[in-house]
Amino acid sequence: MKKILFLFVTGLCFSVSYSQEVSDAVRYAQDNLTGTARFRAMGGAFGAVGGDLSSLSVNPAGSAIFANNQTGVTLSNQSIKNNSNYFGTHTSDNKNSFLLNQAGGVFVFHDRNPNSNWKKIAIGASYENTNNFDNNTVSVGTNPTNSIDKYFLAYANGDPLKNNGVRLGDIKNMPYTDQTYKQQQAYFGGEGYVINPVTNDDNNTQYTTNVPAGGNYYQENEVYETGYNSKVSFNIATSYKDRLYLGANLNVHVTDYRRTSSFYERNGNPLVAGETISNLRFNNDQYTYGNGFSFQLGAIAKVTESFRLGLAYESNTWYELYDEISQSLNTTTETSGGQSFNNTVNPKIVNVYEPYTLQTPGKTTFSAAYVFGKSGLISVDYAIKDYGNTKYKPTSDAGFRGLNNQISDDLTSTGELRVGAEYKIKQLSLRGGYRFEGSPYKDGTTIGDLTSYSGGLGYNFGTTKVDLAYSYLERKSNQGFFAQGFTDGVNISSKLNNVSLTLLFEL
Repeated sequence: MKKILFLFVTGLCFSVSYSQEVSDAVRYAQDNLTGTARFRAMGGAFGAVGGDLSSLSVNPAGSAIFANNQTGVTLSNQSIKNNSNYFGTHTSDNKNSFLLNQAGGVFVFHDRNPNSNWKKIAIGASYENTNNFDNNTVSVGTNPTNSIDKYFLAYANGDPLKNNGVRLGDIKNMPYTDQTYKQQQAYFGGEGYVINPVTNDDNNTQYTTNVPAGGNYYQENEVYETGYNSKVSFNIATSYKDRLYLGANLNVHVTDYRRTSSFYERNGNPLVAGETISNLRFNNDQYTYGNGFSFQLGAIAKVTESFRLGLAYESNTWYELYDEISQSLNTTTETSGGQSFNNTVNPKIVNVYEPYTLQTPGKTTFSAAYVFGKSGLISVDYAIKDYGNTKYKPTSDAGFRGLNNQISDDLTSTGELRVGAEYKIKQLSLRGGYRFEGSPYKDGTTIGDLTSYSGGLGYNFGTTKVDLAYSYLERKSNQGFFAQGFTDGVNISSKLNNVSLTLLFEL
């Protein structure tokens, strides 16, 4: 898929191919509910409400609802706990992080001309951490059937119908830095004695396993993730007769994601003649970074003084992404005669790949709100997003074509429901929210449905406002440790708790 760029003698190399996965596309296509404490407390249901710095991320017309200039900043504490169930063995791990969740400002310019129907123009800019990737997952259990040898065999043997296995001569004689990702995986398997060629001929393309049969493989998989998706938005909006509000955003997205995984396997099955694998550890480090662009258009109509309707469209996001991958493998081989050997395969190379484009899907949001004068409001948003439209580019690349077909087969259109309410008692505001988002996968289990509840309060000191919010999110998933060959996965229940504090200033 991706081509060589250049080589650093310090051990940094550029390989010719890397295997992206559907899960990578979903990671960058999904947004978590972030923003100001008021926004989060009300479940993000602001498409027809406006008047909040984070409402601009849903409907850019929302800035025209502001009566005065406003700036603000939001800090959050996020704690995520993952409960894993792998073939009946339960483990858990958690990750806690502090972050700058949101910052921005809106400046309102009123037209005092009584003959003008366009009453004001609002200009805004905001920063939001749209997705925090900080996460730890540890899975432990005994697999009754499958070993990781199937991962290395899948790359080495290729598709039997296409006879496209990896030539033994290529992984024996070709420098690691010149190998494709597919060849490198076969190289790790061969050099680590996990797999054996059927023949020692350089043209051999078929391999067998050195892992003793019998099942009951003890396995551990540790995954540690850090990073973020962020968005900087530049907003402009206007008001027509204080009845119709129109707005637009230009968005710049930044992605920075690191993933370190370590897979361990041990078995006590009877050894056979020759060297057989008794245990191994396979380490993978991934770093993905880049930036993207999108735009938004929105409108809010004040049907009556109390009832409002909103409609917003967010375009595809076009990312330019870069990947860096490094791997190592440690194995222990034993013989039926009692001999034991430790084997280390560590090229000490970082594969850095040519940039590629990822197009994530757009989103349409329909909104309604009812405002009870100065006492409070109820609002509802419903958003539609088709994850099946996610695409890797250039689409002329044969590898990307196959992956895009898989995305179309695996992913689907989802609906997201957000409901929020606010009740005011003089300067005090009480808030609550609910959010439900369907699974982006057609099977509904790879990543399951999302359910979230939230609440909060705020106090208005006049030109200064303080808001506090708490939100709880739960989602289940079942994703394989690896995308090819050894695809057994673990059932994970993820629970996320977030506390946000916002300080606002009216100017």
